[in-house]
Amino acid sequence: MDFNLTEDQIMFRDSAREFAEKRLAPVAEEMDAKSETPAELLKEAAELGYFGLLGPEEYGGLNVDTLSYALVMEEIAKSCAGFVVALSVHNSLVVKAVEMYGTDEQKEEYLPKLTSGEMIGAYSLSEPGSGTDAGSLSCQAIADGDEYVLNGTKSWISTAVHAGVFVIFALTDPEKGSGGISAILVHPGAEGMSLGAPEKKMGIKCSDTREISFMDARVPKANLLGEENGGFKIALSLLDNGRIGIAAQALGIAEAAFDEALKYSKERKQFGQTLSSFQAIQFKLADMATRIDAARLLVYRAAVLKDTERHASREISMAKLYASEVANYVANQAVQIHGAYGYVKEYAVERYFRDARVTEIYE
Repeated sequence: MDFNLTEDQIMFRDSAREFAEKRLAPVAEEMDAKSETPAELLKEAAELGYFGLLGPEEYGGLNVDTLSYALVMEEIAKSCAGFVVALSVHNSLVVKAVEMYGTDEQKEEYLPKLTSGEMIGAYSLSEPGSGTDAGSLSCQAIADGDEYVLNGTKSWISTAVHAGVFVIFALTDPEKGSGGISAILVHPGAEGMSLGAPEKKMGIKCSDTREISFMDARVPKANLLGEENGGFKIALSLLDNGRIGIAAQALGIAEAAFDEALKYSKERKQFGQTLSSFQAIQFKLADMATRIDAARLLVYRAAVLKDTERHASREISMAKLYASEVANYVANQAVQIHGAYGYVKEYAVERYFRDARVTEIYE
């Protein structure tokens, strides 16, 4: 197996690192405190092509390989894990959904705007009573002539306030259960559609997360994505894309937490010597570094297999599982090495500790 990155992959990694370190790292704490992402930063990311990473070239996308995509997500997550969410959801769940299941007319209408970042996409599968059990949706989209009438509530929608289009999963045939779910493209501001207040989250706070409610909201049938009642298969087929992004996000958080812990251990003195001089701390750092390296290898392998193997769901799921566990372990150890200082917002490891937690929950 060749572990060397190509010139293009190195270019994407380094450019993402430069953007993250110059533009995101200096304001990450402020964005976390305010629980918001400035629109100008999203615009800059769009200008760099980050909203079109996985988009087809014929519609303005970069169509990068999955490893290049993961490298970009990893580098940006090191500086601001919350910022990654908008890019990951947009690329892996919305752009790919339209590319894989959209009609020619839908591709022409949406993909140029999505790949350029002119339009940001949001993905809406979960509901207040339906998370992992996606087959238990209650939101309905009942046909009425040339329209669907939507009623119900969708939850945990990332980047909702910035979205120009939502991929909504709803029941078009309630009697069929999961076999009666359809995916529908919905524009914000539709009559009968209302956006809830932002969720007050533990971590990745700059990533906007909200509920959407529908009360007799009407959407043209032309907005159906894929086949009617084929939405459950669409949702499952997109999970591998989403898990790669979250695995890379978790890896970036772990790397950032380790870097801060190593730096602090070399500066902080106790009993006349730096923390890094104590064997107990050395053991912690060695274990953290080893787990990060193992996670990195799993994530990179999964990304490569995504492009070269027909079925890589097992390896992708393993990478997401392990990387998210490593992020939480390393962030916890980083706080421990900082001691009381790791418990206050003055030090970045407090944010990494909070940001890491969700990586074991979503996707």
